Amino acid sequence: MQSDVAAVTMVRDDPFFLKAWLRHYGGLLGRENCTVINHGHGAAVARLAEGCNVIGIPGDPHPNFDMKRWRLLNNVVQGLRCYYRHVIVGDVDELVVVDPEDGRDLLSYLRDTRGKRILTPLGLEVIHRTDLEPAPVTDRILGPRRHVQLAPHYSKPCIVSHGAKIARGGHFTQYDTLHTPVALYLLHLKFCDFDTYVQTMNARNRVTEEVGASVQEAAIGRHWFAEARGEDRAVFDGFHAQEVREDFDLGWVRRRMHRSWAPRGETGYWAFKRPDYAEQYRLPERFTGLV
Repeated sequence: MQSDVAAVTMVRDDPFFLKAWLRHYGGLLGRENCTVINHGHGAAVARLAEGCNVIGIPGDPHPNFDMKRWRLLNNVVQGLRCYYRHVIVGDVDELVVVDPEDGRDLLSYLRDTRGKRILTPLGLEVIHRTDLEPAPVTDRILGPRRHVQLAPHYSKPCIVSHGAKIARGGHFTQYDTLHTPVALYLLHLKFCDFDTYVQTMNARNRVTEEVGASVQEAAIGRHWFAEARGEDRAVFDGFHAQEVREDFDLGWVRRRMHRSWAPRGETGYWAFKRPDYAEQYRLPERFTGLV
């Protein structure tokens, strides 16, 4: 049993993404090194995550549940740091990968990476080009899906081997140095499959209805609310018109991140600018089957 790298997430239902998370991190790190916080003691989550460290917690609706969630995740991560060299933390639809061009898998890569720091993989939004990719997602996502968008919002400081506090949502830390290793990416899977997107958004809208708080009152992203959702098919149709680039060289994005790196007001957190990018990229063939 390796004791270099652990992975942590919190989930309530979301079987599609949980299966992908378990397949990825369970396969690379060993399920015994994966911690799944089971929000609401879901029987399906407990069954799927068998062999992992499953922590069941109450699932009562609460308007500030995202703040509570990240308070818990912060403490779990810092506890696990006592036993692991690196701890990967994030939402269940976020997967950290190493560019296959590097030649190492994620475990080997992080074993070769010094600790006492926080790493920020470059964020990529995996999208379903419904006009070009009719095949369904089954056991693998990359292959049936090959298109990504730059996603600065998901360039998260999510590989932790330092005692800095992580902000709600995992977007910022109280760590003043930006490490953006060339080979590391964070894949956000929210838009990777149209049918799954519809099902997931329906479930999240039900959660916010149970909470009963408004978009302004609840400490969570607007996308959880039906009134901020928009029309699903139009969201995916919007991907069709974007320019697709084949040159997968994203060093310029990392350089921009470093140039804009600065304190986030007086909060103690550090951040880089997160502009919207119009470009869409087709992943090189080497990524097929990676997740």
